Amino acid sequence: MTLDIASDPIDLTAALVDIPSVSHDEERIANEVEAALRDLGRFEVLRVGNNVLARTNRGLPQRVMLAGHVDTVPIADNVPSRREGGILHGCGTVDMKSGDAVFLHLAATMAEPAYDLTLIFYECEEIASQFNGLGRIERELPDWLAADVAILGEPSGGLIEAGCQGTIRVRITASGVRAHSARSWLGDNAIHKLGPVLTALQAYEARTVDIDGCEYREGLSAVKIEGGVAGNVVPDEAFMDVNFRFAPDRTVDDAVAHVREVLAGPLADGALAFEVTDAAPGALPGLGAPAAAKLVEAAGGRFRAKYGWTDVSRFAALGIPAVNFGPGDPNYAHKRDEQVETAQITEVAAVLRAFLAG
Repeated sequence: MTLDIASDPIDLTAALVDIPSVSHDEERIANEVEAALRDLGRFEVLRVGNNVLARTNRGLPQRVMLAGHVDTVPIADNVPSRREGGILHGCGTVDMKSGDAVFLHLAATMAEPAYDLTLIFYECEEIASQFNGLGRIERELPDWLAADVAILGEPSGGLIEAGCQGTIRVRITASGVRAHSARSWLGDNAIHKLGPVLTALQAYEARTVDIDGCEYREGLSAVKIEGGVAGNVVPDEAFMDVNFRFAPDRTVDDAVAHVREVLAGPLADGALAFEVTDAAPGALPGLGAPAAAKLVEAAGGRFRAKYGWTDVSRFAALGIPAVNFGPGDPNYAHKRDEQVETAQITEVAAVLRAFLAG
């Protein structure tokens, strides 16, 4: 199979979906993408693992980065693709081979865009971050990530989703004394000690903040609680996992301090242990940057905040304004009936073509 990346991006999406590329098995799709970009003759192309990097070097004053992962979650009897009316079905249609198809199509069909372009097609986004190809590029080839604005082709319903929330998870652990539940006064119930934490979380009022016209709403939630060894034993240990999704005007340290402040009462006597188990910073929208503002203009002024975390955070940490912009409803991502509206593929391609044309 040889990819025709100059073809209609709907057909190109189908062709990409028909190449299975579950995380850690992206060699074939990387081979096809690499060969197609090399055949254009306009790009410097580099292959690192199953990451394919390409860029122009025309000496233009601004550079735009188009980035998308080529891996998918495990296939669920949904490859090859199939089209029914205006809907394309298949694993990866929305997350995010339609976004990749748009980027490849524009690279093939725009000989002289108004910006220098960098294209990054990377592996292993759908699994643990230690395998993420974009992280490897950041560590080993940081000069390839220089840009005035970065566009990540994650599904966004055809709207610009700017920045992203940060996330931390903390574990609150309680210790007690085990005893027979018939003589509970001889024990110290660890589960009961978590009650004040739940009370504080239930009373929590989430902050809403506007950044660059994007409204981010925070959330602090208990996401797991575990304890107990048997139906007749007072438990001597229990823990609760708490997840804080925070607006990108906070740093990770700010977010940790805020959770400690909210739980100051339950934590005051030192009976509960507090441990940060996971953390990722958010990304400011950066829509005031000239290149980003022009993208918003090309999209008819339609944008919103991104709820959840995406790889735009990596670009924001490098000082690069970054947005999510791709076809498809993200609610279909990872589902057996994953699908994308073909009209959105066409629409996103048209918006990006107008933007890149200047």
